[in-house]
Amino acid sequence: IVCLMSTVVFGLVDNHSTPLHNSCLLSLDPDNTGFIAVENFTSLVEHHELQLDPSKLDMLFALVQSNEDGQVCYQELIELMSSKRSSSFRRAIANGRRTLQREILLDETGLGVYKRFVRYVAYEILPCETDRRWYFHQNSLCPPPVFMAIITIIQIVVFMCYGIMLNKWVLQTYQPDFMKSSLVYHPRHRLQVWRFFSYMFMHVGLEQLGFNALLQLMIGVPLEMVHGILRISLLYMAGVVAGSLTVSITDMRAPVVGGSGGVYALCSAHLANVVMNWAGMRCPYKLLRMILALVCMSSEVGRAVWLRFSPPLPSSGPQPSFMAHLAGAVVGISMGLLILRSYEESLQKQCSWWVILFSFITFLLFAIFWNIFAYELLGVQLPPAP
Repeated sequence: IVCLMSTVVFGLVDNHSTPLHNSCLLSLDPDNTGFIAVENFTSLVEHHELQLDPSKLDMLFALVQSNEDGQVCYQELIELMSSKRSSSFRRAIANGRRTLQREILLDETGLGVYKRFVRYVAYEILPCETDRRWYFHQNSLCPPPVFMAIITIIQIVVFMCYGIMLNKWVLQTYQPDFMKSSLVYHPRHRLQVWRFFSYMFMHVGLEQLGFNALLQLMIGVPLEMVHGILRISLLYMAGVVAGSLTVSITDMRAPVVGGSGGVYALCSAHLANVVMNWAGMRCPYKLLRMILALVCMSSEVGRAVWLRFSPPLPSSGPQPSFMAHLAGAVVGISMGLLILRSYEESLQKQCSWWVILFSFITFLLFAIFWNIFAYELLGVQLPPAP
């Protein structure tokens, strides 16, 4: 479709600047430069006979009329028509002399159930009206937001299996057989590397599972719909790994269970993004919801601290640590905030992304060496293996 539209409507050059031999090319780009004058382009688009998306036409005119050089680059045109966007295009829309005809996406009428849900997600996640309109018009279910749903389903299935097997649905960690699972992170088994990841499928009890599952679905799924599976899975897994490694450094005798590291990475990133773009966010009751989210997250951390140091029942060893919550929050504020603020922009081209990534890799290497050497050098008395 892009190639056909480029040939018939725009008459420019292809992606490799190979000339398209037609009459349109001679009049619009006689020097074969890959650019077209603004006046010629505007006239061509206004008098075309093909059915184009009106929202993209608005963006095309905004792109054209914001160009100070009086000419349009073919590559920017291709990025727009193929539902891709560069940072230069975003700046052109934001600073262009032409404003979009329909400023508010909420004015769209006659939408189906799915499109209304997409609009709801756009206003929940994105702080800029142009971004919201862009996401709304180019959104599709391919690929679907399956990562957070799959993680949540696995966590629920694992919890139910242990609940049936142990006949215990609340505070499962007080059942000795629970801590024997090969999924739980335990300092005695820290050389089994998969435990630094797999502990996210185990939960203390029904309350922790319900809290994590609810946040993963309410916040994680919309984030994944907007920012994609790769970015959100990276953020979630970074929070999970940082959580277990932080516990192995700061609370060396404690085991870890629960997906709170990844959940807090998602939540803290989203909340920080809302605060940083407070004026542009249009989600209803945002202050009340912000306060409620902070109260719930703080209560969960307080509960984890209480279970760690003042368990209500006697147990055979230390209780799971709360440091994974805090580590996930740090990951969300640092790495996650940059990921969410860079909607439809390449992270690889941003210097701050490489600084944060280098810092995270440095922490991983330090934590690996710590787990290999520090326990023996410090003479830490570890609890017996379950």
